[in-house]
Amino acid sequence: MDLGLDGKAAIVTGGSRGIGRATALGLAAEGCGVAICGRGSDDIDRALVDLRQVSNRAWGQVADVTSSADVNSFVDGAVRELGGIDALVCNVGGFSGGETLDATDEDWMATLDMNLMHAVRTIRATVPHMKSRDHASIVIVSSISGWKPGPRAQYGAAKAAEIFLASSLAWDLAADHIRVNTICPGSIYFATSGWADYERDDPEGYARFLKNELPEGRLGTDFEVAEVITFLCSERSRWINGAMVPVDGGQSRPSGRWFN
Repeated sequence: MDLGLDGKAAIVTGGSRGIGRATALGLAAEGCGVAICGRGSDDIDRALVDLRQVSNRAWGQVADVTSSADVNSFVDGAVRELGGIDALVCNVGGFSGGETLDATDEDWMATLDMNLMHAVRTIRATVPHMKSRDHASIVIVSSISGWKPGPRAQYGAAKAAEIFLASSLAWDLAADHIRVNTICPGSIYFATSGWADYERDDPEGYARFLKNELPEGRLGTDFEVAEVITFLCSERSRWINGAMVPVDGGQSRPSGRWFN
């Protein structure tokens, strides 16, 4: 299926590794120019080498997405390099602090900043550039932790807030022909993921988690998630708006460390 992304331009935050990198490669393979940001210059450089083997329209910049100045600089640079923005993927995530009752106020605020507020900042900077396009799409990468219980409630609460943000913005931006959806991955395996660490450090616990919580007995991959994101960025999904799309293989609970 031709997704109609050839000649379009997309931004992927956290695009230097994992799901973000896989998404950037998927968009580039469809003919889309791609701008990525990340915290480390080495990771950005490595990702750009891979991207430029697929597309001659790839650009990246080191940016701290908890800084409005960095986000604005990155978005402005992407518009300059790519000539506009048709799609935005808000992919940065993570958490601060330990278990829920041990997490400090600062841990909660840092986790909300990294997840929810990073998406707010990037969307706020990007939307003015999208309004001039015929059709634009925003995809926020949330998590099944946004509605399935797990440890570290500060992370789940931030991911739930992303889901609400997308559904609300879908109404706010519909008149400008900008769609907003949330994708909710389950546990996703890639070489530098925490799940790879879990498999190495506790192979028996990891095996029990796969058996107990994943119907197919395996984790998803970053590229399986990226394929869904790429579709949601395209005009082929133009009647999907305000949706929460799980990509979890039917996973029952989000953490092997708590329930296993």
